[in-house]
Amino acid sequence: MAGAEFSMWELCLILVLAHYQLQGAQGAESIPGLGVNWGALTSHPLNPNIVVNMLKDNGIKKVKLFDADSWTVSALSGTDIEVMVGIPNDQLSKLAGSRGDAEDWVKKNLTKHLHSHNGGVNIRYVSVGNEPFLKDYNGTYVKTTFPAMQNIQKAIDKAGHGDRVKVTTALNADIYHSPSDKPSDGDFRSDIRDAIEQILSFLHERNSPFLVNIYPFLSLFQNDNFPEELAFFGSQGKIIDDKNAQYTNVFDANLDTLVWSLKKAGYPDMRIMVGEIGWPTDGNKNANNHNAKRFYQGLLKRIASKKGTPLLPGAMDMYLFSLFDENLKSIQPGNFERHWGIFRYDGKPKFPIDFSGQGQDKWPVAAKGVVYQDRKWCILSGDVKNLSLVPSSLDYACAGADCTSLGFGCSCGNLDLAGNASFAFNQYFQTRDQSIEACDFNGLGTIVTQDPSNGSCLFFIELESSGDMLRAMRTLGSLLIGLSLFFIAFT
Repeated sequence: MAGAEFSMWELCLILVLAHYQLQGAQGAESIPGLGVNWGALTSHPLNPNIVVNMLKDNGIKKVKLFDADSWTVSALSGTDIEVMVGIPNDQLSKLAGSRGDAEDWVKKNLTKHLHSHNGGVNIRYVSVGNEPFLKDYNGTYVKTTFPAMQNIQKAIDKAGHGDRVKVTTALNADIYHSPSDKPSDGDFRSDIRDAIEQILSFLHERNSPFLVNIYPFLSLFQNDNFPEELAFFGSQGKIIDDKNAQYTNVFDANLDTLVWSLKKAGYPDMRIMVGEIGWPTDGNKNANNHNAKRFYQGLLKRIASKKGTPLLPGAMDMYLFSLFDENLKSIQPGNFERHWGIFRYDGKPKFPIDFSGQGQDKWPVAAKGVVYQDRKWCILSGDVKNLSLVPSSLDYACAGADCTSLGFGCSCGNLDLAGNASFAFNQYFQTRDQSIEACDFNGLGTIVTQDPSNGSCLFFIELESSGDMLRAMRTLGSLLIGLSLFFIAFT
């Protein structure tokens, strides 16, 4: 009986996905040059086909990935969505030291998809490394990034993709600085100058873009005295004057600091793309839906106007960060790191956002066909009277799950000890696929079927694992093939 129920679930899932695939409805057009980052550091990722349909429904035509996961890339086949695939930092040493490994990477991750069915995947860029020169890495990748870029480019050329696929690397804005905070005093950091000059020469020669990640939110996070209005757009407050240029927001000032740095390095006309820009919605007092909506509304209207910056006027190419929350991201920079998503973990939008840049107060299209686990939660049992037993179990739960919504200024920051424990218990329980054993906590936990969410503090139900869904689809595929053979044999 259980097997029959599983097969019916499989069939329903396939029919739902097929329905939305056949719908193929394109949403409102997004701003030309606008894309999104699609990260995968999550315990229960959405099915890539569901995500691709969501991108299409919202008119998003560019996507940036942080690896080249075959299932994800394959889902983009035949869509004409422009794709940038990534090579993680932990692969740089290997690719820098072996041209053969670089050729294998290109064959497996580019050629395979460029020549696949349905017209293939529209891969246009490879980002070799992700912020490899970040100060926090203490120079770990400085000597391997450029050689890896060279070997990947040679492998792409050898495979015959050189005219179509460009190589670059995503760099954090901390590679340049201005001692006076004025853009005209900007320059690249002295400790990476040689490596940067090699990369600039390479990008110039290949007509590849300089990819930079800029985060106005971090200006507020890192400095409590930073003028808040400068982190957003449309402010009529503080103005920064610099050599006949006026700046009313930190994004323009930051990007023009890069322009000045490139000028001083001898590349005044280098093409620039913004690889990441966004605003988190939890994990910090300034990270919330209100501020995120305000930031994106100003940013997108600005991009749509094609105004640019004082030193870089005109249209811009940029990728918003990010599509979804990622509960496995490192929180070393801050708890907000797991909450950059415009959409929740399940593809539901968090706030109104108009990807066309027209400034309309409308909600984006949510993911369709999402499959959740059972409607149940794990919380602190009401029978627990000795709360002195709770903190150790709470700490244990948070060590194995995402508790970054707890704390001052966060969405669950107003809970008491019992509430904190319930939230943590549920996060642990959901991450482990609602296993009964995962709601024990030395007898403190209990499973309930009534939603314990409290105001802005949401107690989530986890998704069915995409891996489980893939196995289900493969199983159903085998069953359908078997049925086909049966009918052929007996007709």
